[in-house]
Amino acid sequence: MFSGFQKNTVFIVVIVSLVISFSSGFYIGAGQSRTVYLEGVMGTELGKPEGVDFSLFWDAWRVVQEKFATKEPLNVQSMVYGAISGMLGSLEDPYTIFMNPEDSKKFFDDLEGSFEGVGMEIGIRNKALQVISPLEGTPAKRAGVRAGDRIIKIGDVVTDGMSVEKAVSLIRGPKGTSVTLTVFREGWEETKEISIVRDVIIIPSLEWELKGDVAYIKLFQFSEKAGRDFRKASQEIIASAAKSIVLDVRNNPGGFLDISVDIAGWFLERGSVVVTEELKDAAEQRVHEARGTAGLISYPTVVLINEGSASASEILAGALRDNRGILLIGAQSFGKGSVQEIQNLRDNSSLKVTVAKWLTPKGSVIQDVGLKPDIEVENTSEDEDKDLDPQLDKALEVVKDL
Repeated sequence: MFSGFQKNTVFIVVIVSLVISFSSGFYIGAGQSRTVYLEGVMGTELGKPEGVDFSLFWDAWRVVQEKFATKEPLNVQSMVYGAISGMLGSLEDPYTIFMNPEDSKKFFDDLEGSFEGVGMEIGIRNKALQVISPLEGTPAKRAGVRAGDRIIKIGDVVTDGMSVEKAVSLIRGPKGTSVTLTVFREGWEETKEISIVRDVIIIPSLEWELKGDVAYIKLFQFSEKAGRDFRKASQEIIASAAKSIVLDVRNNPGGFLDISVDIAGWFLERGSVVVTEELKDAAEQRVHEARGTAGLISYPTVVLINEGSASASEILAGALRDNRGILLIGAQSFGKGSVQEIQNLRDNSSLKVTVAKWLTPKGSVIQDVGLKPDIEVENTSEDEDKDLDPQLDKALEVVKDL
C-alpha cells in the first residue's frame, strides 16, 4: 500500500550503478597488490559522487565471488539490489526503501486503487510489524484484523526484523487463496491466528450520509479520486439540510499530500497553513496553504481519529484543530509524519525516500508522536462484535452542542 508521499517523480542515478552487463567484466585493484576480475560487472564509476571510496565494497564483492560456496552462478543483479537495500537499511528509516522492478510495479498498481490481496495497510512501529489499518469492506476487515495488531508470523515465517516490503510480498496473493497471520493485540494474553481469503481489493474513497441534521463523512483514503469525490460530497452537503459535520478519518492510512491539502481547503480560509514540511536542512521549510473555497467553513465540525489514522489523515486533522480549534475525538493517531518521494530508476526499479518531516500549523511534530484526541473514547472488540460505535456516538453528541 501507500502512505504520505508526493506525486512528483524524477529520474536519478543511484550511487551503486545499476548498469549491469552479464557478458563482460571489469578489472579493479580495490587497494590490493593484484588486479582482480569482478565477473559480470561494469559501470562501477558511473554516477559515483566525488570523494566516495568504494574500494571496501568491491573487496567484499571479490571475496564473495571467489569464496562463496555455491554450485549456481551468482546472481549479480540480485547482489546489486541487495547492496542498495542494505545501504538504505543503515538509515534506520522504515519508509526509505528500494523496490526492484517487480515490487515497483506492484506499488504503482496499488495506487490505481485495485489489486489482489487482503486489504490492509502495514508499517513498522517500535521495530515491530504492525497493522496501521484494515481497509473498509476488505477481507482483512471482515476477518477481524484491527488497527494496532502486531503481526508476529505470516504463515510459518516469523516477522522479527522483516521489512514492510517483504511482509507485503508474503501477504499479497491471487484472489481465492488464503494467508494465515499470527497476531497479538493489546489486552490479549497470547497470540491468535487469523486466516484471510484474498480477494480483488477495490479501495473506496469516501461515503457520506445525513444522521439527523449532521452530515457524517467517512473518508477512507486520500487517493486522487478522493479529491473529486469530496468536492461532489461537499456540494451535496451544502444543498442538504445538514447543520454540522462529523469528519471520520479513523483507519484512514493516508495517501497523497496534495489531496489532504485540497480537502482542508473546504474547511479553512484560503491561505491558512495546512502543514509545514521540514526538509533535509531543518532550517529549510515548505509551507502548504489552503487554496479552496472554504465552502464548509461555516459548519460546526468535529473529527474522528484512532490508531489507524495516519499520514495525510493526521495532516488534515491537525490542520483543522490548529486553525479552527476543531475537536478531535477517539484515540491517539498512528504518528506517521514524514514525506516520501518516489524516484524512478533506469531499470524500472525505484526508491521511496523520506525527504521531509511534517509539522502541524502550530509546529507540533507528527512523526512517532501522532495526535492526541481532545476527547478520548475507546472502541473495544466487544463494541465491534455488537456493531456498536461509542466514538461516533460521542462525536454526534458533541457536534450537536457546538
